[in-house]
Amino acid sequence: MADYDVIILGGGPGGYLAAERLGHAKQKVLLVEQESLGGTCLNVGCIPTKSLLNSAKLYAHAQHSEQFGITATGVAYDWTQVQAWKADVVGKLVAGVGASEKRAGVEVANAHGTLVGPGVVEVAGERRTADHVIIATGSVPVLPPIPGAVDNPLVVDSTGLLAVPEVPKRLVVIGGGVIGVEFASLFAAFGAQVEVVEMLPEILAFMDDDLAARTRKALTGVSFRLGCRVTGIEGATVVYTDAKGAEQRAEA
Repeated sequence: MADYDVIILGGGPGGYLAAERLGHAKQKVLLVEQESLGGTCLNVGCIPTKSLLNSAKLYAHAQHSEQFGITATGVAYDWTQVQAWKADVVGKLVAGVGASEKRAGVEVANAHGTLVGPGVVEVAGERRTADHVIIATGSVPVLPPIPGAVDNPLVVDSTGLLAVPEVPKRLVVIGGGVIGVEFASLFAAFGAQVEVVEMLPEILAFMDDDLAARTRKALTGVSFRLGCRVTGIEGATVVYTDAKGAEQRAEA
């Protein structure tokens, strides 16, 4: 007889919601997650970025409050407190997911799990068996094969950028998609000099061109280099060829 009806690898939305529903259906479930419950969106995606953007919006409004008939003096931000606010929001939501699993009777293992055979999962060195196994491990960011990007401490992905200890004076964002533009607007709002290098002729390629162009023009404090291809990174310098084929450099 198997140890569980179902073992689920991955505690993101696919995994934890499946576990919760199965638990309420009186199935014996083991949910295995090596990091925090909630997955990318809750921990290093939608939720933390929106928390930071909320702080950025409040900061911007306070700086320009006169147009609303309010005078504010000495407006400043405390990045440590901004990060603490973000962590508090994420922590409460992660705890909420854990509480939901507990109410559903789901056993949660905060450990690495490996599928070693049909219905057999190794969790923290111990083998567990189940009638069914659900694999919902998600994915992680991968650095593009740009010379000079790997093992460069100044190059970070979206997860690393969420946790920077201070707002950089200059930031170069490679890629003008949703994530790149979101981070560009965030750090520009906090005073960073931001450049976005995008190889396509317009940012936000999935959007209507007119809407993408309007969005780009509305992002004050952000410079865009469109139709440009990054060829390498030299320390804090991003090397790229512009739309005319000439080599250019952007300093971070």
